[in-house]
Amino acid sequence: MQIFTSLTKEAFPVLRYRSGDLAAIDRTQCGCGRTTARMTRVKGRTDDMLIIRGINVFPSEIEAALLTQPDIAPHYQIVVYRVRNLDVLEVRAELTAEFVHRHRVDSEVSRVLAAKVAEAIRGEIGLSVEVQLLAPQCVPRSEGKAVRVQDLRKA
Repeated sequence: MQIFTSLTKEAFPVLRYRSGDLAAIDRTQCGCGRTTARMTRVKGRTDDMLIIRGINVFPSEIEAALLTQPDIAPHYQIVVYRVRNLDVLEVRAELTAEFVHRHRVDSEVSRVLAAKVAEAIRGEIGLSVEVQLLAPQCVPRSEGKAVRVQDLRKA
């Protein structure tokens, strides 16, 4: 997590800003020749992180795995629930209209695709997930920021 402090200013109060962003300090020389320390790309936010079976999972990692699949639309929802004291991570993803046009949603082809998507996600986060493929427009939409995670463990 990034915490910014202005320690190089003289006669300036020490203020610490906790941003909640997950990133690292990059001290390598920039391509433009700059040698000062920089912040790497933001990996995620601490308030977005889920802890599933002791593993830190970020929705952005699941999204990255989904975006590598050409037959999956960019609309998804992550549902976390508990079965007999074991956390279960389910990813509900929409199929593209082209895929639905070529195949039925409940076909064997979509079951094979679901297994492929689950393997891609497992490769990204190191955790097995259940994947449910839905027809287009089945993942709930919301105005403003999309509600991607539904954590049912607290209910």
